[in-house]
Amino acid sequence: MIQFYLPEVDSYPILPAAESGHCVRVLRMREDDELVCVDGKGHRFLCRIIDPHPKHVALQVIESEYVPKHWGCRISLAIAPTKNLDRMEWMAEKCTEMGIDDIWPVKCVHSERKELKTERIGKILISAMKQSLKTMLPALSEMKPLEELLVQDLPGQKFICYCADDIPRREFSKEYIPGSDVTILIGPEGDFSPEEVEMALQYGWMPVSLGHSRLRTETAAVFAVAAVHSVNQRFI
Repeated sequence: MIQFYLPEVDSYPILPAAESGHCVRVLRMREDDELVCVDGKGHRFLCRIIDPHPKHVALQVIESEYVPKHWGCRISLAIAPTKNLDRMEWMAEKCTEMGIDDIWPVKCVHSERKELKTERIGKILISAMKQSLKTMLPALSEMKPLEELLVQDLPGQKFICYCADDIPRREFSKEYIPGSDVTILIGPEGDFSPEEVEMALQYGWMPVSLGHSRLRTETAAVFAVAAVHSVNQRFI
């Protein structure tokens, strides 16, 4: 199945230029052909082409359905973007393929990347959602200071993945409660500062380890999200 992304398909059923070009020029679809669109909000639509214009394909919605996300809970990832943007993009793609609700870039004391343009990452999220046949598009926020995230009253469990041994850490996969909403906080290449960890502890974040291996920032993020899915698939 090939999915097209059209967030306003129910009110404005016309594919944008990029999607229209792929539909008409690449897939060679014609009038009366049927295709599938998703709105990124959980809905999938079966549509019929009524005008196969290569820049603005017009559609008629035949039927629609709501497709609940298979992971059930809310999975949020807060992460300090890597210096190499390719690694951040790879992480976003893989987490979307598995299933995630929020990606919150944060700026930390040791962050090597102080700014992040989210436009390209947003396109990668759309592509990964379509490729993995999901209907929910993760929410991607602009970068914010870590302190703003730590003080938020977030639902569910809150974990800070910390590398240093000076603060006792628990094993993430054992502390996560199956089916619970969860926010996972991953630090920059230089790890969190002691002050940042202390602040997180004051606001109820649990310090955890992701195992014995020393992982890159983007690898740690993918590992943690995969662990949540693995635990939920086993116990729910």
